[in-house]
This record gives sequence, structure tokens and C-alpha cells, in this order.
Amino acid sequence: MTSPRTTNLSLVDTDPAELAVDAIVIGVHSQTGEQGATSGLAGTLLLASGAESIAAAFDGKLTETLALLGATGGPGEVVKLATLGTVTAPLVAAVGLGPEPSGAAPAPETLRRAAGSAIRALAGAPRVALAMPLPDDADASAELRAVAEGALLGGYRFAGYKTRPQPTRREPVTEVLIAVPDAGDAGAQAEITRAQVVANAVRLTRDWVNTAPNELRPPSFADAVAGAAREAGLGVEVLDEAALAAGGYGGIVAVGQGSEAPPRLVKLTYTPQDGGNGKRVALVGKGITFDTGGISIKPAQGMWEMKSDMGGAAAVGAAMLAIAALKPAVAVSAYLPMAENMPSGTSYRPGDVITMYNGKRVEVLNTDAEGRMVLGDAMARACADGTDYLFETSTLTGGQVVALGKRVAGVMGTPELCERVQVAGDAVGEPAWPMPLPDDVRKGMESDVADISQVNAGMDRAGHMLQGGVFLREFVTDDVAWAHIDIAGPSYHSGEPTGYWTKGGTGVPVRMLVQLVEDIAANG
Repeated sequence: MTSPRTTNLSLVDTDPAELAVDAIVIGVHSQTGEQGATSGLAGTLLLASGAESIAAAFDGKLTETLALLGATGGPGEVVKLATLGTVTAPLVAAVGLGPEPSGAAPAPETLRRAAGSAIRALAGAPRVALAMPLPDDADASAELRAVAEGALLGGYRFAGYKTRPQPTRREPVTEVLIAVPDAGDAGAQAEITRAQVVANAVRLTRDWVNTAPNELRPPSFADAVAGAAREAGLGVEVLDEAALAAGGYGGIVAVGQGSEAPPRLVKLTYTPQDGGNGKRVALVGKGITFDTGGISIKPAQGMWEMKSDMGGAAAVGAAMLAIAALKPAVAVSAYLPMAENMPSGTSYRPGDVITMYNGKRVEVLNTDAEGRMVLGDAMARACADGTDYLFETSTLTGGQVVALGKRVAGVMGTPELCERVQVAGDAVGEPAWPMPLPDDVRKGMESDVADISQVNAGMDRAGHMLQGGVFLREFVTDDVAWAHIDIAGPSYHSGEPTGYWTKGGTGVPVRMLVQLVEDIAANG
């Protein structure tokens, strides 16, 4: 089951008070200290720029009325007000932006989350306009992009599997208009086009992650990615279980051999026009379509969320579709190893020694550390094919969540490239924090019988996230700059919707990967 991936998004330069829409969104700031305490309830709100004509239509009483309805201006808070004919739209929705920034528009991520919150809250209103605060100068691309992305992602809804109509379930917003000074500006139109492309990729990622695992096993997942990639004009190579065994992909074969649904490796290739800038980028994403832990089986509690263990591959596959549409001047290849980690009489076992694609032999100590096995093969293949930069992303370790929480990814690898990942993540609202790869962690992964063990048995869960990075480093050649991005927390949101995140798959880190590829295309 998939959700609709299109929401009509356009720019308008009509007076917001005169827009023929079902609802109009404005921004409000909270006030603190003496400024907010001087005039009671009304003084706790400050109208953000962009909604001046709306405020004028209410004879200056808009913030006072919103405050009486409970609005505080807190980030993401949405308060609705019937206009009763004061403006063309029948409904005004005020979304909180937090305290007013000094001398600038709100940060792009603040705008992105606010737009997402507002569009989600306005489900049932087909046509919505956003009169959000954007900078007055000509270079407002980051803020406009943020508003557009937030609106498109906040309105996402997975179609689901319910067989009966839900009378109380309101349909998502289908058309979004963004008020700007000049709707015909070429730069602004380009930002809207880009936002639509990238948001569609994020929405597709969410669809794949949210799909029931009995409907998205390795062969069907590979077919879905390959079909979408061919339609986008990408080069496609799919290795089935026989080709994987013949090619020496021991890690992927081992993890997948416990399931009746055999493993796959999908390679996607984007070739820029005129050869690009001469650089090559490789993207690798973990595609475990369901992870029981195998013989080292997981606890039953929460295991259903392991349908999301393919979030890295979903993000990489969808990011390649966006790259095909945006056409950056750099060559990009993607590697998506897919397997289902199941316990059975044919499962790989603790104690097994597996020969990987690059010839290294790995002693298996825990079959629930399967992600690094399939990724090691895929990363070794990427290096063998030739690349300058390698970005790998995966829902690899619970240690990432313990260390950095549900919003911030961990990044390990070449220090300079990790810094580049952090900058790109901050730019798009998908933060990542660099983590070390200590020598003592590698020492603890020495094996008596093989080149390396899967995990550090002596440290158990200590430094769990770092163990994953240390292991993966073994499959990257010395001449390749690389970064491992652990998204175990950020890729799946199990709580209530917030900002532009809905419950379920988030689509992280599609936007970061696209940003990194565009940065390398522009700057090498």
C-alpha cells in the first residue's frame, strides 16, 4: 500500500487577505519579559511578518483574539480562528514560531517544522495558503525551500490497510499556495521545483518504510526500487541469490539464507551529462526488510518496528530518484543490499566464519549484528567499482539512540567528510554528530579464528555504535573518503506527529544525501 505522492504546490503574490482558499496560515511569535508582560494576554503574542493584511482586516485585534483562544506562539502550536468574512478565507490558522529572532527571519528549520505542523492540522481543508515570514532580500532560498518542504512533508499520510472508511479521518491538504512578493521570480520557482522533487523522494521513502514487511520482502523491494529507477532513467543492476553466491558476497548471502525470501543487491547508477566534474560518489544503504535478530533473536516487545530496518536502503534508493531529476554534475552510484534476517534451520549461526566480498573473513558472534554484514559486502563492492566519496547510511545500532537520541544521527569515518556530513545535515534539518573510532574498540574485535569478529564480545553493548563504525571501516579502501551515518533513531518516529514528521518512517536522511551530492557537484 502506498500513499499519494503528489501535492500541488505553487507560489502566489496576491494579497493574502484576498486569496480564495479554504484556510490561510500565518506565523506568530511568543514574547517574554517586560515586552510581553505589559499588556496582558494580547501582549504574549507578536504577529510574524507576511500577515499584515490579515491583521488589518481584523482591525488590529487578531493577536488579542488568538491569545484569548489559548495561543502562546510556542513552536509548532496551531490555533484556528474562524474569520467570519473578515478575509476571503473562512479560516485562519496561526502557527507558533517561538520567540522573535533579532533582525532576521526565523531559522529555516523553524519554518519547516511550523509549515509541517500547520498543514497537518488543516487536514480536511483542500486548499491552503501559507503567509509565512520570509526575508525581504533577494536571497530567501533557504527559507522558501524550508516552508515548501515542511508543507509537503507535513501533509504526508500513509494509505494504510484499513478496509472500512473512517468517517472522522479528514483527507490531507491537496493544494498549497505560498505567498511571496513575486510569484514569477525564476529563483523562487526553481526552489519550488526542487522542493517538490526532494519531498516526493522523502514521501516515497516513508511509503517503503511504512509498508507491511510481508509485502516488502527482498525480491519485491528490489523490484520496486529497480522499477522506479528505470523509469527515472537510472542504470540498474540487480543481483539475485545465485549471482550473490557466485560473486562472493558472503555477508549478504549469510544473512539472507535463513529466509525463504532470498537476498538481493541493487546497484543504481547516475551518469551526469558531459561527464560532470570528474568526481565519483557512492551511496550505500542497509536494506534489512525485517530483522528478527535471527538465531540471536530479539525480544518480542517492539519487534514490529523492525520493518523499518531497511530505512537506509529506502533513503538511498529514493535519493537517487531525486538526483536523477535534479541532474547534479557528479557521477553517483548506489548500492542497496537487501535481506530478511530470520531464524530457521538454514540461518547463519554464532560461531560461523563468513568470507566477505573483499576476501576478509568475519567470525559471527551475534546474528543480530546482521546489518554490518550486508553493508560490508556492499561497501567493498563500491570501492572495487571505484569512487572518491562513500556515504553509507543504516539503522545500525541501538547505541546510536542511547547516545544521541531520536533526532540526531551519529556519523563516523574520515574526519573531513564527517564534518561535511554535519554541515549538510544542519543545513537541511537532519542533524548528525561526529563520533570517534577508538583503537581500543578495534582491538576488542580481534578474533582467534578470523580476521575480525562482528562485535566486541568483551565490551558487550559498551560503545555499541562505535563498534559498528569500526567494523565497517574494514571494508573501505585507503584511497576512499567515507562516512557511516547511523540513523537508528531518526529514521523512524514511533511517537505522536510533530512538525513535518508523521508517525512511522521519517525519510531521514534523503535530504542530507541530496545536499551532500549537490555540494560535491558544486565544490568537488
